[in-house]
Amino acid sequence: MDSDRKYRQRGYMDEGRDNRPERNGDDRPRQPGPRPPIDVTGPRLPRLVQSVTASRCFNCATLLPNGTDFNGNCPKCGAALHCCKQCAHFEPSTRFQCLKPIPVRIPIKDKANECTLFEPRVTVARDASPSAPAPSPPAANNSPAPRNPNDARSAFDALFKK
Repeated sequence: MDSDRKYRQRGYMDEGRDNRPERNGDDRPRQPGPRPPIDVTGPRLPRLVQSVTASRCFNCATLLPNGTDFNGNCPKCGAALHCCKQCAHFEPSTRFQCLKPIPVRIPIKDKANECTLFEPRVTVARDASPSAPAPSPPAANNSPAPRNPNDARSAFDALFKK
């Protein structure tokens, strides 16, 4: 074959690359690597959901206030807070279930201990405090919410009476 093209049809590639005009009249070579952002000082979108860092009890997930003494107990359920399950280094899949090199395994993970590597586990979550109260769904029969399983069962049976 005369050329490296498979088909000998005339088309847009008949002219060489050197004859094509440069993009936007730009003669400088293109820089390798990622492109910088267009405008780093421009407006940003508002953060609709704020993030909150907080500690929670490992047992009952109660939000622990700032300045909580982790040598004590949970204010709601009374579980020990200075224990392995409350620690940031607790990982069940590692040796001795701790990310730090501890010399001896602590057998009971939810009881208070004297580990010197203890750091309270801190989680980042969405701010759950709504700015405006959410509208309540309309009630079909204006009956109060069930208080125990028997009330719920009787309300369910009342729906399917003949």
